[in-house]
Amino acid sequence: QRIEIQKLRQGENLILGFSIGGGIDQDPGQNPFSEDKSDKGIYVTRITPGGPAEDADLRIGDKIMQVNGWDMTMVTHDQARKKLTKKNEDVVRLLITRKSLEEA
Repeated sequence: QRIEIQKLRQGENLILGFSIGGGIDQDPGQNPFSEDKSDKGIYVTRITPGGPAEDADLRIGDKIMQVNGWDMTMVTHDQARKKLTKKNEDVVRLLITRKSLEEA
């Protein structure tokens, strides 16, 4: 699934409205969203209410596969953060995977 987020400009800062967890340098056992505990992917861990990410229908638990065409499946947490927060990019195009929650 593709999601496009228009960053919100606040002074010098560009706000996306979400936080990430994971990365190849992190302990996947600490990531509540990875089913496979060897999964070192980048996941959405928090969404700011009313922020750009919520407006774009990004959800907690979404796995970020690409950011603006960059592969995000084998990056460190810091590399992922830097790709998402580039100052010269007003729009972030994400390729995500989302687990469908089945009704109990």
